[in-house]
Amino acid sequence: MCQVFIGADPVLYESRVRSVRLHGVATSIRLENLFWDVLDDIARRDGMSVPQLCTKLHDELEAERGSIDNFASFLRVCCGRYLALQLSGGIPQDMSIPISSLNARRVLATEYRVHKHGDLGQRAA
Repeated sequence: MCQVFIGADPVLYESRVRSVRLHGVATSIRLENLFWDVLDDIARRDGMSVPQLCTKLHDELEAERGSIDNFASFLRVCCGRYLALQLSGGIPQDMSIPISSLNARRVLATEYRVHKHGDLGQRAA
């Protein structure tokens, strides 16, 4: 089992710092290359750059929750949820379909269904 994970290209888990402007302030974010790649996929779906996506996520999270304790961790969770939602069918695999065009309630309902009924685990088996 472990070979599936330890056989990964080491470049994927090397971290990289990128500078993003949040409200005019340059902020450094350190993430592993795998997460930067997933964020790039998410951003391209909606015609954005990764810095634009990060700014949008930051602004919307701040508006919803107030303060942001660990934005890099939030971005990692976004990437994991994006991939899990693709597996559950909530987000189409078709990269030409923008995420902004999706019905958020329906997408989140697939996530809820997967967690409640364990559908994702059954699909992976």
